Amino acid sequence: MIKKYLLAPGPTPVPESVLLAMAQPIFHHRTPQFEALFAETAKSLQGLFKTAQDVLILASSGTGAMEASVVNTTSPGDRVLVVNGGKFGERWGKIAAAYGLVVDEIKVEWGTAVDPAAIAKVLKAHPDTKLVLMQGSETSTTVLHPVAEVARITRETGTLLVVDGITAVGVLDLPMDELGIDVLLTGSQKALMLPPGLAFVALSEKAWKAVGASKQPRFYLDLKRERDNQQKHTTAWTPAISLIFGLHEALRLMFAEGLDNVFARHDRLARATRAGAEALGLTLVAPTAPSPATTGIYLPAGVPGKLVGYLRDQVGITFAGGQDQLKGRICRVAHLGYIGSFDIVTAMAALEMGLAKFGARLQLGKGVGAAQQILLEGMPAAPAA
Repeated sequence: MIKKYLLAPGPTPVPESVLLAMAQPIFHHRTPQFEALFAETAKSLQGLFKTAQDVLILASSGTGAMEASVVNTTSPGDRVLVVNGGKFGERWGKIAAAYGLVVDEIKVEWGTAVDPAAIAKVLKAHPDTKLVLMQGSETSTTVLHPVAEVARITRETGTLLVVDGITAVGVLDLPMDELGIDVLLTGSQKALMLPPGLAFVALSEKAWKAVGASKQPRFYLDLKRERDNQQKHTTAWTPAISLIFGLHEALRLMFAEGLDNVFARHDRLARATRAGAEALGLTLVAPTAPSPATTGIYLPAGVPGKLVGYLRDQVGITFAGGQDQLKGRICRVAHLGYIGSFDIVTAMAALEMGLAKFGARLQLGKGVGAAQQILLEGMPAAPAA
């Protein structure tokens, strides 16, 4: 028997109570019963985003929310600035180009965070820039970008800051209103502990004004139409009913744990993973700006990229590999959502044993022990004798 562990940065494990919530019989979505559940869920999302604005629930992947953010706030020919430091930053540029926007790009070396001064320089040269499009956490490179610092720049301008928080929301404190983020979005299959299929997006008042002026064509992803309906506790189109049942329960779990505790848990698991990797002499992909959502680790010389597939198919441990120039060179160990201390112990043990099977010279248990030293912080105090 092989027991399976899902430790990739999306989809992530789903708690048992969330699975049960999604398994309950479906009731019709144009009913008072669904409206009551929807209203409670939407209010919890506002608490997670820390915003007074509506957090819209879309039946789509996170990319749907990315596209909606662009198409609802621009007109053809508008200028936008894309922070391209990975596969998902690259995606912003592709979406913007598809809608006839003028795209300026800051290319950031994979594994490093964007310099806010570089953004300020572009905005000074092009004050007509409509959007700054960036990731909070760039999943492909495991980098955390300085959203708060960038927001301090954009909120003093007419430019909107649009943040893909798909592996940031629910992982770290990202208070939308306090920071001055104009559009914040995420997806269901990351820290929200659900299967893929839902996306969430919130817009500031400044962004809603841009929606009113936008001349882009849109239909399904019309956020004004969606907001008009969701303010009545329903949706413009048929919702993913079972996923919303699960979302209601997942948010209940998060608030029962307490958001500060959720953020502290993610930070602790991330530090433990990095400590374990470094204790084994491995190099981190993002040593100076690591994301608390997932840790990228370079494979040692001589260890092939098929290690990731071997651990998945032969051992039952699913990590993620690298993309583009990092393909075959790294593994990514996730620690977001429904993941706890002993998942990290398992992850480090599997990594050590897998590396040893491929001939790497290392001391078994050294990475696990380093991780355990940090994970001890999260264990309850022992009872008095």
